[in-house]
Amino acid sequence: MKNLFVVTHAEARHHIEKKVGGWYDSDLTEQGRRDAKVAADRLAAMVGGSSVEIFSSDLLRASQTASIIADLLKCSLELDSGLREMSCGSAEGRPQEWLDVRQTPAPDDNRLDHRGGISGAETRRELADRVFRSVDMIIQRQCSTQIIVTHGFALTFVVAAWIKMPIEACGHVSFPARPGSITHLREDDHWRSRAVVSLADTTHLIANGRNG
Repeated sequence: MKNLFVVTHAEARHHIEKKVGGWYDSDLTEQGRRDAKVAADRLAAMVGGSSVEIFSSDLLRASQTASIIADLLKCSLELDSGLREMSCGSAEGRPQEWLDVRQTPAPDDNRLDHRGGISGAETRRELADRVFRSVDMIIQRQCSTQIIVTHGFALTFVVAAWIKMPIEACGHVSFPARPGSITHLREDDHWRSRAVVSLADTTHLIANGRNG
């Protein structure tokens, strides 16, 4: 049995400043650090005493979240740029309203290669290619309990890779997730079926007084 827990990083400074994220390297807010600790406590209960590996996007908000989890679980942490959020190119770090008035809708005939009209922005195909590679590398390892810390939109592609969705089918898929969420993925030993046990769960944050 393999259990994979996917965590979306906690609240970051660009969230409260209403700036575009992507590869813009903002750090966690104080609330984000508290939420990351709550998520770490929840993960500790979920994994029990199992030996754990943790992998994280190398962007600051994700790696800070992962470090809080790794410290509590007393396990090593490996950073992987393949787990980064989708790049927003020239929009990164700008006010969200700057992007909102410039971004163009994706066409139905080729959503995978659309850059949104933003210079340097990443396509869904490019995002899927690198996330799929990272996820495949991680789950091929022998450890049966693993944690991935990534980003809100990138989570969709981690789940897509887990269920072996073809990249060509990723043009429309989306699994919305709030900061600090936990997704539980499991593969059984007999059929090798890959289940989505829970998706983008934030009940641990709600129980700690955060809004749902």
